[in-house]
Amino acid sequence: MLLRVRVTLPDRPGTLGQVARTLGVSGADIVQVVVLERLGGRAVDDFTVVWPGVARVERLLAGLAAIPGVRVDGVWRAIGAPTTTGQDAELLAQVAANPTDGLATLVDAVPGLLAADWAVAAVVPLDWASRAGGGQPTVAHASWRAPAPPHLPEVTPLRARALTTADGAHFAVAPFGRAGLVLVVARDHTDILTPAAFHTTEVDRLAQLVRASAVILGDRLDLVGSPPPVAAGS
Repeated sequence: MLLRVRVTLPDRPGTLGQVARTLGVSGADIVQVVVLERLGGRAVDDFTVVWPGVARVERLLAGLAAIPGVRVDGVWRAIGAPTTTGQDAELLAQVAANPTDGLATLVDAVPGLLAADWAVAAVVPLDWASRAGGGQPTVAHASWRAPAPPHLPEVTPLRARALTTADGAHFAVAPFGRAGLVLVVARDHTDILTPAAFHTTEVDRLAQLVRASAVILGDRLDLVGSPPPVAAGS
């Protein structure tokens, strides 16, 4: 299976090689490395690895923790093959080619792009987080692994952001800027694997996809979540 391993490490020569060697010795086959951040002498790197099973993840964590200055921020299952930002343009092209199903196309693809478990497009009332109005989100489309009903974080859809709930689930939320529609992407906590929170670069990537899709789909998004028209004579 594919695992995503997020590591914070000293940004100096040799440390990345130590991490790579430790992953290899532990049984991981590295297929991709992505640098998420370099700041103040530290780096945040995502390793996508082929892993033979979850039973020995503890060995992997122990090996990485033994490297001076290295911190493991998360280990979780990745869906599908590793992805790059170049695939974002391909996704947007698919949305533009079939705008009728454009929102569903976006929602179904985003979990794979961001190594998440599921995604939901929902219309969220502006007062939902405060519970003042009593309204509930209306799910417009959910990816195939989304729970039913999906557990959505209490957030007012004003800006793209990452957040973590009390039960350890991580979310990234980005508004379309139309009709209260937001895209929610989730990484669920499990007993064996612990995903990392969404990084700023991942939230920015999600926001860019949502903004571009909003431009492509335009007025179609205003109809999302609206009740179907009543047929004459009903």
